[in-house]
Amino acid sequence: MSYIEDLFSVKNKIIVVTGASRGIGFELASGFSQAGANVWGVGRSMKDFTNINVKYKSINILEKDLFFEFCKNIFTESGTIDVLINAAGISIPAESEDSKNNFENILNTNLIGNYYCCNSAANFMRGEGSIINITSIGANLGFPNNPGYQASKGGLAALTRALAYDLAEKNIRVNSIVPGYIRTEMTKESFKDDRLKKERENRMLLKRWGECSDMVGAAIYLASRASSYVTGSEIFVDGGWSIKGL
Repeated sequence: MSYIEDLFSVKNKIIVVTGASRGIGFELASGFSQAGANVWGVGRSMKDFTNINVKYKSINILEKDLFFEFCKNIFTESGTIDVLINAAGISIPAESEDSKNNFENILNTNLIGNYYCCNSAANFMRGEGSIINITSIGANLGFPNNPGYQASKGGLAALTRALAYDLAEKNIRVNSIVPGYIRTEMTKESFKDDRLKKERENRMLLKRWGECSDMVGAAIYLASRASSYVTGSEIFVDGGWSIKGL
């Protein structure tokens, strides 16, 4: 193995990915598996990962006792958890019916549920651990008609910094990846609408929507020893959206 290959290697690392049934979480689980990691995925939907060698269990992350037992079983089998990637998240527009409950539901999943996952996995990390939270440009910028999503992702960004402080004594690093507009189930309506699609592309320096696969490189960096002195940080994978001026 060359120096660079070793520096960025995730081979045989024990990786847990939430939200692994679709979108960014699915792509991350698949990417780490192809990079030689031992990957366990969870999500609310049933999913067949047999073709890409991911061990998958259907769990709602709000069922914190089930997720804790899931992590405990991984620890019993493997002796550690090296990396947790929190990709689980939902978005419900504010104009939807029963918006008050929707606001609470979004925060429960995107913030409180991810907090439970961080705590559970951290209990079973031995040696150097890494937690990677998937936030959003909406954590830092204002967007219309989706306050619950933005509040939850802003909270997750703050949680990342808080846990980076609290978990440093356990040699666990906590960082976040900040996606821009990525082609997923969550963004498909904007992508199919020519006007909305073009409107968003005009905000990007790189004139294309992101793909879920664009997240994998940043995640591998944060999971590997290449980032061993990086904690409490954000990596923006947004095509230049958040730094564009005129």
